[in-house]
Amino acid sequence: MTIEEFRASLREGVPPAGLSPLLQALWWDARGNFDRAHEIAQDDESGQEAAWVHAYLHRREGDPENAGYWYKRAHQPHPETSLDDEWRQITTVLLHRHGN
Repeated sequence: MTIEEFRASLREGVPPAGLSPLLQALWWDARGNFDRAHEIAQDDESGQEAAWVHAYLHRREGDPENAGYWYKRAHQPHPETSLDDEWRQITTVLLHRHGN
């Protein structure tokens, strides 16, 4: 799945079948459902990718201290880019790594 296809899927009522939980979290975030996105990210403690999504969500929430904690766990720098640019970067990386 490309980032463009992923974005187009946002018109649907549910995420596309077969998405990893972290991509589902980013899908729900893009749909404006922070609580659902955070719930999914919080349930996934699989490693650096999960921490990166969690960091991004706390940054979006406006909680820089909590975001900073998660960026450290993700081994990612605190981004200087917009939230939209970071969302696109994470989504693109996860789509590539997980073959969606």
